[in-house]
Amino acid sequence: MLVIRTATIGDLDSLYDLIAASTYGLTTLKISKDQLHERLEESEFAFRRKPKRPSGQPYVFVMEDQAHGRLVGTCAIYSKVGGYEPFYSYRIEKTIHSSESLGVTKEVSVLHLVKEHDGPTEIGSLYLHPDYRGAGNGRLLSLSRFLFIAAFPDRFGEEVIAEMRGVVDETGESPFWEAIGRHFFDVEFPKAETMTTVSKNFIADLMPKHPLYVTLLPEAAQQTIGKVHPQTEPALALLEQEGFERRGMIDIFDGGPVVHCDRKRIRAVRESESATIGAIEESVPGESRLVANSKEAGFRCCLGAVSPLTEPNVAIDRVTALSLGVKVGDALRHAALKASRETSRGKD
Repeated sequence: MLVIRTATIGDLDSLYDLIAASTYGLTTLKISKDQLHERLEESEFAFRRKPKRPSGQPYVFVMEDQAHGRLVGTCAIYSKVGGYEPFYSYRIEKTIHSSESLGVTKEVSVLHLVKEHDGPTEIGSLYLHPDYRGAGNGRLLSLSRFLFIAAFPDRFGEEVIAEMRGVVDETGESPFWEAIGRHFFDVEFPKAETMTTVSKNFIADLMPKHPLYVTLLPEAAQQTIGKVHPQTEPALALLEQEGFERRGMIDIFDGGPVVHCDRKRIRAVRESESATIGAIEESVPGESRLVANSKEAGFRCCLGAVSPLTEPNVAIDRVTALSLGVKVGDALRHAALKASRETSRGKD
């Protein structure tokens, strides 16, 4: 059984070994062991306290293979971007240039640097060990965050974003970075993404403030704007199925898209249901669903069948109950792994 749970300081060594294998472009995972220790401390504190409003707290989760006692994945929610250190991105705008005398009209894309101090909630830091990719494991890991958001909405903003990894090759070279950032920072892309985990002050110091005309960039860079790394395509497709959309924002380093969705409109948040455990059986009928307990500091999520009893009571199987650490009378939240056909048709 694979279970997603809140990360603890005790996971430090295993989690660091796991993320050390992550590839270029996963900026929030390119951190030192000391930085990871600090993030886990902040996360443990965030799960325990009841904040009055989101202020940048990290909520770190790990996926554990209970049969083998090993960590195989991780993901996180950052309650708010911006704050003391702003959140930077490029906004793509279209402008029209026209000359009556020449009879020429051109639509030109322009990149405008955006600096946000009071930004939305961000989901990120998702990484799954290669041996566990496929079979819906990535979907389980990604969507588990939405059940936590649905259960504790006051911890998060009204809008949720995700920065998707842009085009970076196996050597760590990004065409977008080479076309823009390299000229101002004079460092390789892997070094730049590591620097952001320490401080973002250098962005304000060195990043060009004036708009950048896309047509003046090398063709290789133009072709990567708003595109994702091949390994990130499934993650982007999943988020788009959940209601996330592009709004003309891209990452300032690799040009990957920033996708957005109103918190209440995220499919797994909107369709999730709260219930009370009325019975725990050896097995229950039904398809596997996302199932989570309703604990903050001890949040756990896995796949399991949920069988309706007298509303609001449901029955779950014994393995699911053990994995979630729940008993009869406890509350849980559950949602389908994918949107129903009726829901999909309704959106059309």
